[in-house]
Amino acid sequence: MRKEFYYPSKDGLTQIHAMEWIPEGDVRGILQIAHGMVEFIDRYDRFASYMASQGFYVVGNDHLGHGKSVTDESQYGYFAKHDGNFCVLGDMQQLREATCGKYPGIPYFLLGHSMGSFLARQYIEIYGEGLSGAIIMGTGYQPGAVLGVAILLTSVLQKAKGGHYRSPMINNMALGSYNASFEPGRTKNDWLTRDEEIVDAYEANPLNQFMFTVNGYNNLFRGMRYSELRKNLEKIPRDLPILVVSGGKDPVGDFGKGPAAVAESFRRTGISDVTLKLYPDDRHEILNELDRETVYQDLLNWIEARF
Repeated sequence: MRKEFYYPSKDGLTQIHAMEWIPEGDVRGILQIAHGMVEFIDRYDRFASYMASQGFYVVGNDHLGHGKSVTDESQYGYFAKHDGNFCVLGDMQQLREATCGKYPGIPYFLLGHSMGSFLARQYIEIYGEGLSGAIIMGTGYQPGAVLGVAILLTSVLQKAKGGHYRSPMINNMALGSYNASFEPGRTKNDWLTRDEEIVDAYEANPLNQFMFTVNGYNNLFRGMRYSELRKNLEKIPRDLPILVVSGGKDPVGDFGKGPAAVAESFRRTGISDVTLKLYPDDRHEILNELDRETVYQDLLNWIEARF
């Protein structure tokens, strides 16, 4: 059974849309999902329903600027006027606290995909205590100098044009090269998955078709830089199991190099249980790939081994 609900955002203005998938029998584990950029939590219905069939309560929210957490078109791809990145993280934590209140003492896992993976990497640095495991999916790695330039550019544009401004230049810098390895392509989003039905549904849904604001990009880049700083990596609990998992043909992760760098950064910090898993033929959305049933089973096996 799945249900929708709302709760107040940390931005003090927005009602955050969330969904829960409730198993028929006893709840033996909890999985919270942080979705990616320019998508929404209901895109995870198939995977969430599978996990619920295995006895897991699954929950996730539409982040600020996404899905049904948006009531005005100008807000798509916009986080918050002040501390937007930390508002998004705070919304995730509020959901976790409410979920733990309903199911106390149950093993609790976090999965973040794409933008959600960058959020999850920050989340475990701030709120990692008490988690049973974290799955970092479809992630990437950018040098601090590159992120510094991106932060500077988006800060200048925010000041000059306002946080709601949508910059084709910044958007192209961030996303423009992703489809290059799949050209000549059937669509501009072939990089997402080999499953053409999924790509066509993505292209047909307006909730997947907006351009991020400079406010959204600025917060995203700041969060990415935050997660890569050694002083923040050292805040992750050393006994937190982490699975870094991606497609081997995912351009977000530079075709496996980014996830490998992220996994190595966790290991260098002294985290004892770090696993790197790449699916050689998969693209960005491994939960929507042609081999998704194998991916689902592998994720379930990893989680169950850490109860």
